[in-house]
Amino acid sequence: MSKVHDFKPDMYLTKKDFKEIKEIFHTPLTGSYNWDYTAADDKINRLYQLAKKRQWDVEIDLDWSQEWDLNKATLEEDFSINHQSYLDYQPYLDLSDEMKLHAQKRFAAWTLSQFLHGEQGALLVASQLCSCAPTYNGKLYAATQTYDEARHVEAFNKYLQTRFGTMYPITPDLKALLDKILTDERWDLKFIGMQLVIEGLALGAFKAIQMSYPDSLLKELIQKIIQDESRHVTFGVHYLEEHVKSLSEEEIEDRAQFAYEACVIMRQRFHAIEVFEELGWDTEETIQYDETVTIRKHFQEFLFQRVIPSLKRVGLLTDSVRPKFEELGVLQWEDFDDDDVDWREAQSA
Repeated sequence: MSKVHDFKPDMYLTKKDFKEIKEIFHTPLTGSYNWDYTAADDKINRLYQLAKKRQWDVEIDLDWSQEWDLNKATLEEDFSINHQSYLDYQPYLDLSDEMKLHAQKRFAAWTLSQFLHGEQGALLVASQLCSCAPTYNGKLYAATQTYDEARHVEAFNKYLQTRFGTMYPITPDLKALLDKILTDERWDLKFIGMQLVIEGLALGAFKAIQMSYPDSLLKELIQKIIQDESRHVTFGVHYLEEHVKSLSEEEIEDRAQFAYEACVIMRQRFHAIEVFEELGWDTEETIQYDETVTIRKHFQEFLFQRVIPSLKRVGLLTDSVRPKFEELGVLQWEDFDDDDVDWREAQSA
């Protein structure tokens, strides 16, 4: 997908559209059977049992009748945080109030589009984990995660269509990271890249979105997805804790470096370049502004509050990468203790 996609009622995709939206990737995935069906009462099995209890339906368990009339939206009430972040940027100030509101709607649609694309990537990786996770319990949990991710794709897709009617293409950085995770033959790099980094950063981003927009439907949707994602991160942490201990020092450093590079890529993905271009702004100048705004710097740091503790817990916050994370300004989160309900419940289940 290389262009903005505007939804129209009763519009269906044609064969021509598939040349634009369908993309093939090849992977040297090595799968495994596991003939030991003993479901040990371990942390992964407890997460699996919890996941079965926490299933929900996009059509049934979300109230889609809740209104957020974007035709009556205002900058101060509906887009306050992002609006304030651009009040020192002259190209934004030069816009009329009507165009500022249009820009904010586009920024919101762009952000949610990245969530949608990320969830499809998570869906594909989770389906791979069903094959390549070495243990029986790991395969069972990966199956529940695959269904979770399918539900998230469905939810974000419907929300974008009904609220904004616009979808933006995936950013090159996010696409590159998903390609790396999907096409790497090592199952543990799939866990590190998806369960710890992408899912961990998503938790921070979802919480930020909840605070940014007043739409009660979006808040409800995001809260349900957060509950699912917190289980996914917990799965990754529990699964990797013992595995990393069995690796050589060289293998650990290789995976620690991969985790760091994945974090850098994900940190860079939050620049809405397509929207900047639509508005006629200088892309490089706007990115430089974005990276100096206090609100946005705090947002970038906030994203890592779940990732850094997870990397530390599994043994991938090594001495060689700590200075690099310090340079990113996110090492302060290494001992952060979040309050996600599913994490605590999983520990005591």
